[in-house]
Amino acid sequence: MPQRPLHNQRIVLGVTGSIAAYKAADLASKLAQAGAQVDTILTRAATRFVTPLTFQSVTGRRAYTDDDLWGHEAHVLHVGLAHGADLLLVAPVTANTIAKLAHGQADDLLSVTALAATCPVMLAPAMDAGMFAHPATQTNLATLVARGATVVGPEEGHLASGLVGPGRLTDPAGIVGRVRYGLTRGGALAGRKVVVTAGGTREPLDPVRYLTNRSSGKQGYAVAQAALDAGAEVTLITTVDTLPLPPGATPVPVATAQEMAAVVLDAVRAADVLIMAAAVADFRPAHAVDHKIKKEGGVPTMELAANPDILLAVAEQRRATGMPVMVVGFAAETDDLLHNAQSKLERKGLNFIVANDVGAPDAGFAVDTNRVILLGADGWSETLPLQSKVEVAEKVIALVARSLSEPSDALQPKW
Repeated sequence: MPQRPLHNQRIVLGVTGSIAAYKAADLASKLAQAGAQVDTILTRAATRFVTPLTFQSVTGRRAYTDDDLWGHEAHVLHVGLAHGADLLLVAPVTANTIAKLAHGQADDLLSVTALAATCPVMLAPAMDAGMFAHPATQTNLATLVARGATVVGPEEGHLASGLVGPGRLTDPAGIVGRVRYGLTRGGALAGRKVVVTAGGTREPLDPVRYLTNRSSGKQGYAVAQAALDAGAEVTLITTVDTLPLPPGATPVPVATAQEMAAVVLDAVRAADVLIMAAAVADFRPAHAVDHKIKKEGGVPTMELAANPDILLAVAEQRRATGMPVMVVGFAAETDDLLHNAQSKLERKGLNFIVANDVGAPDAGFAVDTNRVILLGADGWSETLPLQSKVEVAEKVIALVARSLSEPSDALQPKW
């Protein structure tokens, strides 16, 4: 089963009086499904929009209101909530609550809990565009950011007032992603810089056509997410624009193999790890024309030219600079899988290679599962059963993290 980075993480979710409060129930549900223990605090205004019962139903845990502050648990309730939390997340947070937090006011359960909290604070604003843009709100947010708070959003869009502008609550799935990123900074790859490539390159034939392959980028994106979950700083060099970006990753969009080569060679100069999951075209049209090729001209003859071999170029640069410390390649093959993967491992000076038979209907391109064999520079190998690309990615990242923490000459490439 895939790892659950939020498993048993204690999150105090503050919900304030915004029309977007109804989305907080979905957010609480998603956090609970991810394994987090979610304790909800609703302000008095929030209870005009949603009820504590809604949150108790989706989290399986008690939801608190201001009435609880003066109940039988008295003043110690907020201390217990604050000191047991791994994260204080206020979503949605209104301009009023932002002002209260910035100025240290403590007149309700949420604000006194915030003052008692020593954990990270994350705020997801939701309000009318004019309120968000007001200098007072911006100054208050700047004050909270200077104290270490993280602000997520807001997004631009249609608002309850009928206006269009920045003020919409970030989608709950996006907030969960930012929570996931924030709570995994201390993982096995903390402080490491990882470069991941994803997707299939596109080689232009004319202004409307290009040569490409069937790579969806799913495996590369899963690797990027797994590296983020392990605490790494991730640069994702991608040809894909149809998959959600893993929150926290730095995207670098490219299209062609030549563009990817230039970006990769620059990015790995300061990287610890390169994971080359992209499907890079070996060839490109030798002469891309600047106008659409018309069928009336007959069937065209296409001359191909070789694209740069990115991993060979990385190997050459690596010999001179020593960076990156580790390089992991992927080998997508339709026949002679082990022979071809072993050859690529040796020729390109890789530490590891992930070999998969893309001819199988349940593995490789465009599907959510993969069946791979991991090969190491020392002759080590492991065959993984059919599993999700998320699980394959986690296995690869665990292998990278273990190898970096326990370096062995046997794992080094044979130049």
